[in-house]
Amino acid sequence: MHRFLANGATTLPALIEPVHTGVRLTLARTGGPVGLVVHDWSSIHYHDTGRKKDLYQRSHAHDTGYELAAALVLESATGRPLGPMELRLRTAHAVVSTRTDPTPAPDRCAEELLGAMDAAKTWDLAHPLVHVANREAASVDHDRRWSRSGHTYLVRAGDDDRVMKWNGRDVTLRDLVRTPGLARDDEGRARSVTVGGVRGALWACEVAVVLDRPAKKRVGGRRVEVRGEPLPLRLVVTWVLGPGGEILAEWYLFSNADARFDHATLGQWYAWRWGVESYFKLLKSAGMNAEGWEQHTGGAVAERLVIASTAYLTVWCLQQESGEEAAEVRRVLVRLSGRQMKWGVESTASALLEVLEKLLAVLDLLAEYDIDEIRQLAQRVLPARFDSE
Repeated sequence: MHRFLANGATTLPALIEPVHTGVRLTLARTGGPVGLVVHDWSSIHYHDTGRKKDLYQRSHAHDTGYELAAALVLESATGRPLGPMELRLRTAHAVVSTRTDPTPAPDRCAEELLGAMDAAKTWDLAHPLVHVANREAASVDHDRRWSRSGHTYLVRAGDDDRVMKWNGRDVTLRDLVRTPGLARDDEGRARSVTVGGVRGALWACEVAVVLDRPAKKRVGGRRVEVRGEPLPLRLVVTWVLGPGGEILAEWYLFSNADARFDHATLGQWYAWRWGVESYFKLLKSAGMNAEGWEQHTGGAVAERLVIASTAYLTVWCLQQESGEEAAEVRRVLVRLSGRQMKWGVESTASALLEVLEKLLAVLDLLAEYDIDEIRQLAQRVLPARFDSE
């Protein structure tokens, strides 16, 4: 691994191309009308400032590491993660990226999104894209710029005090969602979603609003107002209720998506944003343990992240395969991993991910030795195991 990552001919755009190919082929076979692109950020913490000279300091002296940004593509019909089409890693000196052109390093994460959305137009995917982002990216200025550039998006509101126009009058988001008569749509059946590992029922309603106030930006250390055109958007108010009727999640979502996608669909799309959190978890703790990697530069860490993403793509495809043959493959791999599954759980992504390296080692061994030779070697090391047979 060290030699491979130290090879100067290894580039991030070349490394991620197999992932791009897999995403393109899988998305082309799906029946969903659009592809979802979930944008999010996660810190990868390192404290080894002696060897890693380009660690990025976030909030305080001990908050050091790299900041990973991912654009993860999901199926719109099932929410299944397909793979990352773009990865960016912020270091102390620059942003290293899987893009072929240089990637700027703005002060705020949200400022990166327009560039990522523009880059998505070059991905050559089979379906139109809807960009999904959490409230870190929410602002009137960003909404206007994304709309001007022709992007379709679904973003969670980040400020309950945001003022908008509704039915011809100014109202704050907080007051609007408490308006009498603005209640969840109880007609039909609620959709089932998972939030934080808990299963719940998703209910939603929507109203048409217009964002016509000036945007507030920080320029040269000063907060200034930037006027812009009135922007009509859909405000989707979403609740996820637990088995006892308790509120598991409540989201206020702004979107310029086409009206053919109803509010329940938009709410479900946002709930599937959790796929990127699972991706980060597998990277950092439950699978690849990225925060223990010993590469000395952010560029090398980024290259290894792309390689890990190729493994994730393999695991995600295996998990979604139906049929007894695929189920048997998963059962064998779990046995090889040595992990114990919970009752009723066939396999987990982290178990399958962990066993891929062991499987490659087994295949490498079988290329040099046949089964009888391997048994003879094992008998020398573990004679008691064979004496009991």
